[in-house]
Amino acid sequence: MEVAADTITQFLADMMLPFMRISGLFAAMVGLSAKTVPTPIKSLLTLFLTLVIMPVVPPVPISEIVNVGTFVLIIQQLIIGVAIGFISIMVLETFVLAGQVVAMQTGLGFASIVDPVNGINVPAVGQFYLILATLLFWAFDGHLAMIKMIVMSFQAFPIGEAWFQPEHFKEIAHWAGWMFVGAVTLSLAPIVSLLIVNLAFGVMTKAAPQLNIFSIGFSIAQIMGLVIIWLTLDNFTHHFEIQWQRAQLLMCDLLRVCNN
Repeated sequence: MEVAADTITQFLADMMLPFMRISGLFAAMVGLSAKTVPTPIKSLLTLFLTLVIMPVVPPVPISEIVNVGTFVLIIQQLIIGVAIGFISIMVLETFVLAGQVVAMQTGLGFASIVDPVNGINVPAVGQFYLILATLLFWAFDGHLAMIKMIVMSFQAFPIGEAWFQPEHFKEIAHWAGWMFVGAVTLSLAPIVSLLIVNLAFGVMTKAAPQLNIFSIGFSIAQIMGLVIIWLTLDNFTHHFEIQWQRAQLLMCDLLRVCNN
């Protein structure tokens, strides 16, 4: 009976703890973390992936569960999964931030819609960039890369033996700086173009003071903003690829698999 009880306990530990780590990933990963995805679908997908990777995950030491505590191990697995998934969220937030900057510069920020992922109001331009970035994430097989990273995490951070150190959280926090760098880089061309348009309005105001630039300039700025966004869409894929490569390098560095 003791052997059977130990076998059942080992099986439950080998399934439950990886399940919690994968649940943390899906709770924060691009696409699957959206509120529009039903919770039963997420749970079934998490359970299926857990059963698939169980044969390659090192067995969980039962002594660690007794010494450390099941609750502490569950929290650790959730934090690891959420941290890896959060990196993909920061990639997409780069383009949402860029869209907000462009929208505010062009006057298109008045048009806002509800973001289905976060449940908040964002400018329509930011939502448009978010949709494009999400489609590119799936097109670049980002979901497969995230699953690969979470599987590798069981080798880098075995359950009950190792987990994130303070410097790992510091690296994730520092990588947020690249989010602002990428947003400024993407929105730099529209900002400079609109600056030239505003300078032209200033010259027109001095040359013809009788013109009401404030009434016609706002409409012209919006039209020029739409044209500039359309002209700069060709560079969107390039910026996404660079930002996604940076995110993959960060995840590889955290999991110590950069040489693989």
